[in-house]
Amino acid sequence: MKPRRTPAADSPRPSIRAEYERHGPAEFYAVHGATYRNPHEKALHAALRRAVAEWPLDLGHVLDLACGSGEVTLALPEARAIDGVDPHTAAAYRERTGRPAEPWTFEQIAGGALLDRRYTLIVCSFALHLVDPARLPVLAYQLGRIADTLLVLSPHKRPRMTPAWGWIEVDVMLVERVHTRLYKYA
Repeated sequence: MKPRRTPAADSPRPSIRAEYERHGPAEFYAVHGATYRNPHEKALHAALRRAVAEWPLDLGHVLDLACGSGEVTLALPEARAIDGVDPHTAAAYRERTGRPAEPWTFEQIAGGALLDRRYTLIVCSFALHLVDPARLPVLAYQLGRIADTLLVLSPHKRPRMTPAWGWIEVDVMLVERVHTRLYKYA
């Protein structure tokens, strides 16, 4: 059996994926939520710039779902209004954007926590793949009740919303290894 390697004191922080696998997302964010930064922020910004340039996105009132430290909010300065939601990274979001982030979890949103709102666009970057697959259909349905357009950015192809959940995939693009999917609610 190979010995487990631990990073040296001066080596970079282990990858977020490795930390998720080791501790799970909840423990990772309990420890790192206040200082979280998406290591793919530059690529995420490039993907968002291209999506805004190529797709007819209404940036009137945007929900930055699982807002992290504000990567999406900062990449969309032309949006008229943006609400950030993330139960784990509110301190990091406020530090970078100067705005508060509401603490709703995916489970609470699936339970209807945002049903008193209406958004022109929901953007979820690098987070929807963390939702328990058994809970994703209910979350998808609730998101469709608060917006007609959803933009999902991910480092891989997961998850894919389906017509069975009410979401129709309109277009897909790959920018610097960021998979960007545009959905409309049917």
